[in-house]
Amino acid sequence: MLGPIFVREWLTVPRQPRHYVMRVAYLGLLWVLGLTAWQYTIGWEQTATLGDNARFGFLLFQVLTYYVQLPLLIFFSALSAASAVAREKDRRTFVLLLMTDLRNYEIVLGKLLGSLLQIVLLLGTMVPFLFLLVLLGGVAPEQVVQATVVMAATALAAGSLGSLIALWRDKTFPALALTALFLVLYLCLVQGLGKLPALADWLGVHSSHQWLAVETWQKWLNPFQAMESVLETTAENAAAFAPPYRFAVAMLVLTFLLNAWAILRLRVWNPSGEPIMQREAPGTEADEDKDRAAAHAAPGAVRGVWANPILWREICTRAYGRRPLLVKVAYFVALALICTVALEPLWASGPRSPYLAAYGLVSVGVLSLLLVSAQAVTAITSERDTGALDLLLVTDLTPQEFIFGKLLGICYNAKEYLVPPLILAVVYGCYGMLATPPRAHPELALSKNVEALLCIEMGAVILMGFACVLGVHVALRNVNSQAAIVNTLATIFFLSAGTGFCIKLILINSRFESQWFSFIFFLAAGIGGLLWVLSADRPSGALTLASFLDPPAVFYAVTTILIAKPGSEESGDPLVPFLVVGGAFGFTVAAMLVPLLSEFDVALGRTTAGQE
Repeated sequence: MLGPIFVREWLTVPRQPRHYVMRVAYLGLLWVLGLTAWQYTIGWEQTATLGDNARFGFLLFQVLTYYVQLPLLIFFSALSAASAVAREKDRRTFVLLLMTDLRNYEIVLGKLLGSLLQIVLLLGTMVPFLFLLVLLGGVAPEQVVQATVVMAATALAAGSLGSLIALWRDKTFPALALTALFLVLYLCLVQGLGKLPALADWLGVHSSHQWLAVETWQKWLNPFQAMESVLETTAENAAAFAPPYRFAVAMLVLTFLLNAWAILRLRVWNPSGEPIMQREAPGTEADEDKDRAAAHAAPGAVRGVWANPILWREICTRAYGRRPLLVKVAYFVALALICTVALEPLWASGPRSPYLAAYGLVSVGVLSLLLVSAQAVTAITSERDTGALDLLLVTDLTPQEFIFGKLLGICYNAKEYLVPPLILAVVYGCYGMLATPPRAHPELALSKNVEALLCIEMGAVILMGFACVLGVHVALRNVNSQAAIVNTLATIFFLSAGTGFCIKLILINSRFESQWFSFIFFLAAGIGGLLWVLSADRPSGALTLASFLDPPAVFYAVTTILIAKPGSEESGDPLVPFLVVGGAFGFTVAAMLVPLLSEFDVALGRTTAGQE
């Protein structure tokens, strides 16, 4: 019923070696998380009672479903579906699909479900693990079923959104960027429904049922609140049509609408950007000779090209789509919503959290890094898929012109994503929220905030440079464009989300010494993943050292600043974390740039030292 596209994915995905590697790594992650939860609830020094087993089972169930699986499903389902369609468009093979006798629904649903097949298999791997927790107590079978329904509905809806946007846009970067931004906008708007009762009271419209209505709508539309309702034990959850099932119904309706719109508009949106060929008007031979002398390769007026044609194309042409303004408008809307929530406590009269700046800076910073890295990796993959990269590499362009032209063009096109985190840091610095002085020396507040602001600004610039160079480096080393995109975005995502998860565990337990084994595993996994992304196919001593430096540097910097003195509101000295992060990621940038500039052919894998 779904057509040959899905059948092909169904037959080929389980045959790939990386499919089994991912399943083993995923189950290993679940095992380590189980050890972490056991250390937190019971420890190794005492015998577990029935109550301890129940607490352990519920905590592990909460960590796996709410903190790990749900964010991963939202992020990777949407981007996997979007990149699967965008890659076909860049390679010009999507037009071939439209020329076959395949029906619209076979193309749309085949690409969607085929891209989600790997994710569904990992989710299916997790379900038996969750049912094992029922044997420990603390978790009911109904909760496992409800959590599975919520996660499956979330993955399907997020993938449908990514597929729709990729079918709508004609380039990879707008498809990926708009997918991520629309997800952020959706979550912000659904979470913002909680402000409606306060707005109604301010307008003088009051109703005793407003709070109940808003909470009901949020449980219907917000995946995180739907999962929270699974973790709660209430009479409402025991009903036949519990909130998780209502959320699933809402997501299925949304999925149907998104896919129906994609099926109806498939051949209207695609193929896009095709030139309209006009029939030649009859004329004299003299007119034909005159037109032939004035002819040039591209239609339209003749434009002068700069000394570096790569930089000229990045800045003066529509290299990343016909409507780049749409992506930037969506970003600024998402930025406004995030800043409205993050900066609201600054203007309130009540007490402020000592780490208030972290909520706004981390949210905006991670979103900007994802967009910058997506811009960087698609700057190369789009050229490769269209066949233009091979033509550029056989010209007389030097490696310096090519690499720096791409990097400067990426920075120019991504300037709207690079500047807002820097401005937001200045805002927090003006309010004195970047560093908390010691209680014995409150007069040091200004100097510590200025020092923290300078360190944050310089550290942000280094991290953004790392994101730019990482995208170019990974895309040039990977022939598979989809793998390059996934590796780049996953690196940024796990460096930020993985560190945040470790910090969350420390804040929950307040004891690092009881979780050292788990954190060592997380750091080892981060190092191994970064080593695979940076230098799996062509090992390098500098890149290997960089892989060992970056994950511990991020973890050390965050723990030093946020958990410098547990039990107090005093933050750590920002200078040492900045030196650690700046040194580690600055070295990584140099380790990626040196082979690209000095040994261009070797860096691209087109030759080897032995062949030379």
